[in-house]
Amino acid sequence: MIIIVCVFVSPMKTVEDYIKLLVGYVFVVIGQTLFLIGLDSSILPIGKMVGGSLIKLKKTALIVLFGFVFGLLATVAEPALAVLAGQVHIINNAINHTLFIWILGVGIGVAVALALFRVIKDINIKLCFAVLYILTFILVFFVPDQFRALAFDGSGATTGDVSVPFILALGMGVSTTMSKSRTNDESFGIIGIASVGPIIAVFIYGMILGNGNINPYTPGEGTGFGGIVLENLSNVALAIIPIIVIFFLFQLFLIKLPRRQLMRILFGSLVVFIGLLIFLVGIDYGFALAGKHIGEAFMEAERPDWFMWLLLPVGFILGFAITLSEPAVVVLGEQVEDITNGHIKKGVIRLTLAIGIGLAALLSVLKILTDVNILWFLIPLYAISLLLLIVTPKLFVGLAFDSGGVTGGAITSAFLTPLTLGISMSLNQDILVSGFGMIAFVSVMPLIAVQVLGIIYKIKLAKYETESVSQVQTELSQLNELALLADLGEETAPEIDITEPETAETTDEVPATAGEDIKDTEEENKEDNGNE
Repeated sequence: MIIIVCVFVSPMKTVEDYIKLLVGYVFVVIGQTLFLIGLDSSILPIGKMVGGSLIKLKKTALIVLFGFVFGLLATVAEPALAVLAGQVHIINNAINHTLFIWILGVGIGVAVALALFRVIKDINIKLCFAVLYILTFILVFFVPDQFRALAFDGSGATTGDVSVPFILALGMGVSTTMSKSRTNDESFGIIGIASVGPIIAVFIYGMILGNGNINPYTPGEGTGFGGIVLENLSNVALAIIPIIVIFFLFQLFLIKLPRRQLMRILFGSLVVFIGLLIFLVGIDYGFALAGKHIGEAFMEAERPDWFMWLLLPVGFILGFAITLSEPAVVVLGEQVEDITNGHIKKGVIRLTLAIGIGLAALLSVLKILTDVNILWFLIPLYAISLLLLIVTPKLFVGLAFDSGGVTGGAITSAFLTPLTLGISMSLNQDILVSGFGMIAFVSVMPLIAVQVLGIIYKIKLAKYETESVSQVQTELSQLNELALLADLGEETAPEIDITEPETAETTDEVPATAGEDIKDTEEENKEDNGNE
């Protein structure tokens, strides 16, 4: 899609722009590969071990406190959040880059603590989501226009490539050791609850700060390749180092791994560091530029009026493709397949989320083109997702709200958001009001898509169980008939002399169809085994 638009529909201005795009693509592929390789041997095991060792603290208050600290530290330097904070500061200088990040970090820290408390006390997850989102949509009417869409975008950006694996693994560790029910249902939902905290935090920040002056969005101008590398180097270091420091503290007092396993985790963390750095440099160097260019290409004055509506299918395709490549989505898919023992394949989850995010991108573009207030979209969509809670299986409730949190990762923030900002600038709109909101749609659509998947799964499971019961009943009745026939045979059948055949003539009397009967029986047995 990028090649079609940037080469054939609206060629880029210079050869240097194409070089940036190519370098960005190669870096994203290599960086994501290294990131996912290192993740399995470092961040995920750290999260599980830290979460599992929290039980040794025994007191609920300490566990909740550590949940707040972990949520805060894993979020403060989340690369996707750093991308968003940089975009916001360019557009509105009154919003301080560092303060914005810390406000969102505190919001997610409080929400993670609440999520762990819910797991320990076994509070109904459906009730938690209903209360939190009702509170959110009561507050939204008191928030300045410029902070409504931004709050939802900030929420999606806080749960990205570093925080999602760590918080998910932390939640799994606590749920398997401290939850009263000790079921897979409790392993999901922590990201979903955590995602609400930043929304409320930005709402409060917006009510204090109020609307401000708007500047044009100019990504990457005046920043060369070296500057992008140095900027992301500090962001990635802040993302990984706090987690390693926490792990060392727990290793020293609670976990106490052998030296060989400890070195393996440290080496895996180094691979994650290098992969994430390459990945983010590729996004900032090439993908953000391409997103903004595509957004502006369809709005050029010389184009016919209908041409801009082609952005709707373009948005769907880009949202679909980006979701499949989002590292946090890959991690979630693997976690789901592991938790459900392979009954829910990671490919099914990724495809479901890709369709949902494709529709989210389409709706976000439609909102900008029609200049409709985002609340006219978000309130009905969240209302549908809350109503679906009534009939959705418990496992899929937590999974759906987790999915809404993880889909707004680094690629989404750095590519789709510049796309919508470029469209909004071309229409001379207030960028903070209309340009943002892409991640808000990205966060709500998976809630509906995954819950629908859960309802379909529930229906199929019920049908399978009904068929299984019917089959068992049929087999039992057949066994009863055979037993009855055996009893009758013992009473009436004449005695049969079983002896070895004395001559070859006996074998000659075997019916010609005997061999065929044996083959048929063997084939029937194979079919029966297959059915079992």
